[in-house]
Amino acid sequence: MNLSGLVAVVAVTLATIALGLYGVRLARTTSDFLVASRAVSPTWNAAAISGEYLSAASFLGIAGLVMKNGVDMLWYPVGFAAGYLALLLFVAAPLRRSGAYTLPDFAETRLSSPRLRSLTTAFVVFIGWFYLVPQLQGAGLTLGTVTGAPYWVGAVGVAIVVTANVAGGGMRSITFVQAFQYWLKLTAIVFPVAVLLLAWQADERAELAPPTAPVFRAETNVDVRTPVRVEVTDPVTIRVDGRIDGSDRTGSATLAPGTHEIGPASVTFPADSAVPHLVGLAARDGTGWLTPSTTGGAALFGVYSLILATFLGTMGLPHVLVRFYTNPDGAAARRTTLVVLGLLGTFYLFPALYGALGRIYTPELFMTGNTDAVVLVLPAAMLDGFASSLVGGLVAAGAFAAFLSTASGLLVSVAGVLATDVLGAPEVGRSAGSVAGFRWAAVVAGAVPTVLALQLHGLDVSQVVGLAFAVAASSFCPLLVLGIWWRGLTDVGAAAGLLVGGGAAAVAVLLAVAGPTLTGWPAALVAQPAAWTVPLAFAVMVTVSVVTRRRIPANVGAMMLRLHAPESLRH
Repeated sequence: MNLSGLVAVVAVTLATIALGLYGVRLARTTSDFLVASRAVSPTWNAAAISGEYLSAASFLGIAGLVMKNGVDMLWYPVGFAAGYLALLLFVAAPLRRSGAYTLPDFAETRLSSPRLRSLTTAFVVFIGWFYLVPQLQGAGLTLGTVTGAPYWVGAVGVAIVVTANVAGGGMRSITFVQAFQYWLKLTAIVFPVAVLLLAWQADERAELAPPTAPVFRAETNVDVRTPVRVEVTDPVTIRVDGRIDGSDRTGSATLAPGTHEIGPASVTFPADSAVPHLVGLAARDGTGWLTPSTTGGAALFGVYSLILATFLGTMGLPHVLVRFYTNPDGAAARRTTLVVLGLLGTFYLFPALYGALGRIYTPELFMTGNTDAVVLVLPAAMLDGFASSLVGGLVAAGAFAAFLSTASGLLVSVAGVLATDVLGAPEVGRSAGSVAGFRWAAVVAGAVPTVLALQLHGLDVSQVVGLAFAVAASSFCPLLVLGIWWRGLTDVGAAAGLLVGGGAAAVAVLLAVAGPTLTGWPAALVAQPAAWTVPLAFAVMVTVSVVTRRRIPANVGAMMLRLHAPESLRH
């Protein structure tokens, strides 16, 4: 057990609960719970948005994907940060001026359609729950890595803490929590990697990208907790205590070239032996790892589709959009977005460095497929004594803060629409019944993804989050862009675009997560669907709106003025 990691996790959890309790004292009305009474300053809100946005995918997943797949994965942090530029240009200020509390509120206010509101609610809940699953999965991975606890302990623990905070104080409560957690995460990503880079510089044997596939630099013990199928390229003699190829073995054994099933087992590999790779995990040498995949139509399609999903998906994420409702006015929403760009850009300079160092010092993760843990295990692999404990504890604290802050924002956004649209809470403004309805909605919103997270293991955190971005880009991005900037959008056109574009992306997501194994172009179209689902959604919304132009709301002129005129001109 990593005692420093356990202490760090407990400390972050207690700090989160304490800040949440402080926020509970200030939360009285439904407006407090949903949008913090629209009184959050741009600087404070930017820190809270950044804390909420830097999820498990940012803190753990990017490093794991870079370690496993190379420089192609650098598009994830680029797209995650650049998405706020699109949000700044097209959405932030008009959305705040709409006066809505949630995305379904905006849809009904703009297009005067209760049915469209219900459809929008369904997409908010789907995206929110799908995004919550990797946060809880990452919490289980982190707690298991630093303490040896079962996977479910971390997932359920985070779900309980976040649900209690959200149910207790809503948006007012988690604003304090998320702002604090951004600065904690920045410290926890920057300071450790600086120390690790100094250790790497002092290691004369360590090449960042050796010309061969990863090897064990020293005799290495690998604890395989669940059975895995691995590919061995050269004969290797190992020491084993556990199960190999269907039989229990103890002592020395030789793995011949080919495929083997290992685990549960403790396996020790000799120094300078090649790392067996998980079946299905591409083994890339140093040159390939540093070279973008620009050859092959399917590979290039995947890169462009990923860029489109992350760039446009940000403006469609419900938990991001709901924070802009908390600004006092549209000008404050724009200033918030500018500050967020700076805060996120600073953070995203660092995760990829962990992935690069992981190829040198933790190659055993290629064997288990657990590359998302590279940020957590690097300190113990590269440092000794107090330095290892200090850096490892700080990294664990940052990782746990990532799950807590993002899960809090997601839970608020889902609970808000469940309370107002599904569970039948009274309308915003009546504090008596509405607060109770929101709290029950928070419990329901937290329970469903917890059950899903307990059933799903071994998914790449960043890839799952990337798929959630694809659904958001294919549904709410067209709705917001056309709803804000085009007078001709109709409720039928918006609904058709949501169903066709967003529905196609949702089906692709489900196939990617739980469907059959695909190859070639079908695999590329499902794994990264945004490049075809986003244009499809825009095309359907425009075409159907043109055909149904008689359904353009009669108050469209007044609504467009409300969205685009500065507040000072409307008073």
